[in-house]
Amino acid sequence: MDNALWEWLALGAVVVALLAVDLALFGRGGREITLRAAAAWSGVWMALGLLFTAAMWWRHGGAGAEEYLAGFLIEKSLSVDNLFVFSMVFAYFGIPAQPQRRVMFWGIAGAIVLRGLFIAAGAALLDAAHWTIYVFGAFLVVTGIRMARHGDTEIHPQRNVALRALGRLMPLSHDLDGDRFLVRVGARRAATPLLAALVLVATFDVLFAADSIPAIFAVTDDAFVVAAANAFSLLGLGALYFVLAGMMDRFRHLDLGLAVILVLVGTKMLLADVYAIPVYLSLAAIVAVLAVAITASLITTRGDGRAVRSPAET
Repeated sequence: MDNALWEWLALGAVVVALLAVDLALFGRGGREITLRAAAAWSGVWMALGLLFTAAMWWRHGGAGAEEYLAGFLIEKSLSVDNLFVFSMVFAYFGIPAQPQRRVMFWGIAGAIVLRGLFIAAGAALLDAAHWTIYVFGAFLVVTGIRMARHGDTEIHPQRNVALRALGRLMPLSHDLDGDRFLVRVGARRAATPLLAALVLVATFDVLFAADSIPAIFAVTDDAFVVAAANAFSLLGLGALYFVLAGMMDRFRHLDLGLAVILVLVGTKMLLADVYAIPVYLSLAAIVAVLAVAITASLITTRGDGRAVRSPAET
């Protein structure tokens, strides 16, 4: 598909406008973010992402709409896995709910920009050297297998290269100061734990993009579709985090489901020149795997006595 410049400009304008709405309305004024409010906002963002399928249908026909929807679901499902790591980052620094919202917002805004650069590089690489599709495919299959074998994620903030670089640039304060990223300590500015958490959120998202972006290239080679699916999957991720914050332990089998999805889309890439698997079959497989993983998780943890916490308690 050939995308006119106005489409890219329109997509950028829409994303910026929606980010502004999110910043202005969700969790504004320092109010406590309730589960009800987070669920409502998450539903709105999910609906907007799905409604964009209609715009893709109008502009690019059924094939473009299918590719976008499959890509959106891949990115949305993989982004949910990111939230588990973000939750551990916030717990590590002892950051309460309200400041978490600010970190999530700026982390998501930065992720959209960084992923845009990754998408441009990936599209250029696939266009210049078709054989790289096999590299991406093999990488996804290996990543999926590793995820299935080692489902538990561990983070080691003290080993993070970006965080250590931040520590060399300025002192790291151990005390929070509201929702401020920087404070003055004597004659120097110091980074608060909020800024340290933001650095970790941003760097972890870059690492996650290493498998999520090749995964979406498995269903489409159109950079516009990839960019749109990425942007709409990330919008509202902050609200979704506050919905799932108290339920992380209940999604016990989600990692296995995501691992299966990565193996499936990696296999699709490896078979690209042998048999082109229809997008609608990929879409059906993604939905089925997610449904099974979520249902199995909820059934398995139904009677374990865990209480769902409110976002303020995380």
